[in-house]
Amino acid sequence: VQLVESGGGLVQAGGSLRLSCVVSGGTFDIYSMGWYRQAPGKQRELVATITDSGDSTKYADSLKGRFTISRNKAKNTVDLQMNSLKPEDTAVYYCMSLGLRLGQLWGQGTQVTVSS
Repeated sequence: VQLVESGGGLVQAGGSLRLSCVVSGGTFDIYSMGWYRQAPGKQRELVATITDSGDSTKYADSLKGRFTISRNKAKNTVDLQMNSLKPEDTAVYYCMSLGLRLGQLWGQGTQVTVSS
């Protein structure tokens, strides 16, 4: 399985970004996907997860209402819509997949920078 993120960049506070993760190879094995983020000097933290079917989602409590995760199986993507961005949302955002056989896999990350 290969995960490739895109959509990061520089945005002003209050703005929006949409991250996308394209999944290729071994997708039959996946049962859950998600987004995590890591700010400088901090541990990687959960942003949101979604089941492969897209019928169940989970969010970090602090991000509920601003971020939305979605899954498009036809396109093999998992997206993260981020609204009302704050400077503290600045981080590298990573796409993650969980598979029965392949376990947990990560993308290379995409930088999101929110200016005040």
